[in-house]
Amino acid sequence: MLDLSFYQGKKILITGHTGFKGAWMCRVLLLAGAQITGYALDAPTDPSLFELCKLNREIRSIHGDIRDLQHLKKVFDEVQPQIVIHLAAQPIVREGYRNPVTTYETNVMGTVNVLECVRLHPEVRSFVNVTTDKVYKNKEWEWGYRENEELDGYDPYSNSKSCSELVTHCYVNSFFGQTQTAVSCMRAGNVIGGGDFAKDRIIPDCVRALEEGKNILIRNPYSTRPYQHVLEPVCAYLYIAMKQYEDQGIAGYYNVGPDDEGCLSTGQLVQMFCEKWNSRTGHNGTQQGRMHIKWEQVCNEGPHEANFLKLDCSHLKRMTGWHPVWKIETAVERITEWLDVYLAGNDICRCMDDQINAFCKEAEWMK
Repeated sequence: MLDLSFYQGKKILITGHTGFKGAWMCRVLLLAGAQITGYALDAPTDPSLFELCKLNREIRSIHGDIRDLQHLKKVFDEVQPQIVIHLAAQPIVREGYRNPVTTYETNVMGTVNVLECVRLHPEVRSFVNVTTDKVYKNKEWEWGYRENEELDGYDPYSNSKSCSELVTHCYVNSFFGQTQTAVSCMRAGNVIGGGDFAKDRIIPDCVRALEEGKNILIRNPYSTRPYQHVLEPVCAYLYIAMKQYEDQGIAGYYNVGPDDEGCLSTGQLVQMFCEKWNSRTGHNGTQQGRMHIKWEQVCNEGPHEANFLKLDCSHLKRMTGWHPVWKIETAVERITEWLDVYLAGNDICRCMDDQINAFCKEAEWMK
């Protein structure tokens, strides 16, 4: 089980802590009483969840670029972390097409630098490299990809994350085989949740449309993805980090995604969002940010993106007893709940903590 008390007093280093998943992870670990150090550039969006929550006041937040090996080494020397979770990345497919060199520098050499620091610091007992479901060579199969499938991401972002995993595998074989450092790579499906403001992601596009009083515009309503609330992978990462800290035999490669009912087309997800929001606020709401919302398809000949992609998570279930907690309907309800609090100018940190506590209470495998 994931006993959050395990993290009380543990020294945790999180790269990319200013991002969407990083901010949620910091909230979870704060509730657990961990000693958190974050290493990242400025928050990648404006607004950003990290800044809205004022997390820089509650954790040690270090401004740094994972491409800067010497600075990263100094941080490891100072922190002496016991657990390292590597979230830092250039995470957007379309941005990878616009800036492929930066994408490879960040996602490949950044991973090399983090692994090199882990290699030089034997006090690190557990390292988790967070990648993506897009590392697989996508054959548009109807069934989910398993951890032993071929890696070959199509676009610069996806391919760079495939390379990040290959680098990790090399370091495990070359340096960590006879050490106490356990290493895992975790591949998550599409993550949604309150506080995501990234460009070229569907839920943030919904939020921006809502704030601007416009219809939601969708490029491809038929592409199918495994959508899951952000707490699903965040708690799974922490679960594996804990389990392999205690037992190195747990270390390996893991998919993290929803069951089949969480695999929706973009159009289905947005329709669900609209229905949940309109139901929460009323069709004739007059408060700012609480108007009736709907979506429409637009013709946009953008770069290649896969039409169908889902994961087989049976390995993680079999090895650890993990399973998804919130169905997609609950995940979307939680998003609209967070959004309602945000637009009203109320306490989003309390909302997040309430959602974290509710998730942990419902997660049987965490007890």
